Amino acid sequence: MTDTQPRTDTQSRTESAPGRTDGHRPVRPHGTTPLYKRERPLWMLLPGGLLMLAIIVVPLLVGFFIAMLDLDQYTLRQWFSAPFVGFANFAEAFTNSPLLHSIWISVSLAVLVTAVTVPIGVAAAISTQNRFRGRGLVRSVYLIPYVLPAFVVGTFFRTMLQPQGVVNSVLHTDVLWLNGSASYWALAGVMVWTSWPFVYLLSLAGLQAVDLEVHEAASLDGATWWIKLRDVVFPYLRGPLSLAVIISILHNINNFTLPFVLFGIPLPSSVEVMPVLTYIASFQSFRFGLSAAMAICSLVIVAIPLFVYLRAVQLDTGDDAGPNRKQRRADRAVLAAPTAADIEGARA
Repeated sequence: MTDTQPRTDTQSRTESAPGRTDGHRPVRPHGTTPLYKRERPLWMLLPGGLLMLAIIVVPLLVGFFIAMLDLDQYTLRQWFSAPFVGFANFAEAFTNSPLLHSIWISVSLAVLVTAVTVPIGVAAAISTQNRFRGRGLVRSVYLIPYVLPAFVVGTFFRTMLQPQGVVNSVLHTDVLWLNGSASYWALAGVMVWTSWPFVYLLSLAGLQAVDLEVHEAASLDGATWWIKLRDVVFPYLRGPLSLAVIISILHNINNFTLPFVLFGIPLPSSVEVMPVLTYIASFQSFRFGLSAAMAICSLVIVAIPLFVYLRAVQLDTGDDAGPNRKQRRADRAVLAAPTAADIEGARA
């Protein structure tokens, strides 16, 4: 028998579900909310957005405005009424100040220290992955350089690197570690000592995600220790190590306390990093407009590797972020358009 009863609206919508291949367009049931709207209530971002606006965006805008002023000890009382000089402070920062030299020192130190700390941190994490007697104590000892304040570390190594200090006594040398060209390598060594536990922590977290069944399968297949590291362990560490590298580079570029305490003011030219140069221009030369311009340049330099990292892991764009605006607009147009089943039902 032929079913002569008219199809209801619910049946029409059921037959035109997304899973059908009869040419009908998908129709969203009336009164339901799209998934990307139900999972992302934007109003919950309001408290964090206001806080970010107050402590990040507003000071950044004020700093950029100060960089446009000729603000020094003579015009400090005028504050926002100081003479407007436009981009003259930026031009002076790149032409009549050691900013470019400081950029080279900061970036080279950050890359060198990160390149040394990554293998050390990974090796330390692998050494404490398996259970053994005293593993908790070893892990605690590994974290000592990381938990010590930078002021304490700088004071400690400043004493050890004196001409008659422990380092020269052990090495039987008379190198001036706190002055001259050797200062660069002294600062790099101290930064490595304080930075590698951070890479160790992230590597250890990545190793905990490796399933024991994967290790057992590799052992049954006769894999050597190097093949296990290359094909089993390292793929799990790709994400944590990428995060460790970018954070280590940004931290080392912006490291102010360690060189300031270790060498004092004025710094040797071989370790004149950007944060200390900005501090000197602001609080010793009292060129607040010039120092603000240097700080803006430093922010741009720091933002470059951060942007590269975000693009690499597709945090700002990508399929996991939900449909983009164009796709959402097309979906709404499809859902709003009448389907053939709706027209047939209306005619019936």
